[in-house]
Amino acid sequence: MLIKSVVIIAFILIVVSLGSALFHLVKRNDNEPSHKTAKALTFRIALSVILFILIILAYMTGLIKPEGIGARMQHMRQQSSSQQP
Repeated sequence: MLIKSVVIIAFILIVVSLGSALFHLVKRNDNEPSHKTAKALTFRIALSVILFILIILAYMTGLIKPEGIGARMQHMRQQSSSQQP
């Protein structure tokens, strides 16, 4: 449950950072440098990379397990191959 909370918080921070970059991009004047926009986008990219690494590590350690159609199909294949002589 902790890992799911961390992932949700990271997604929210990514969206907030993207919104912040959009705000600074729209708000700035033509002669003003866009350091705030670049900083917000850099922060978003760093959060995305960290989140990707966290999800991969959580999957490898078994903290999260794949669910859905693909996982069910793989499970059915393994069962059918183990039942055949």
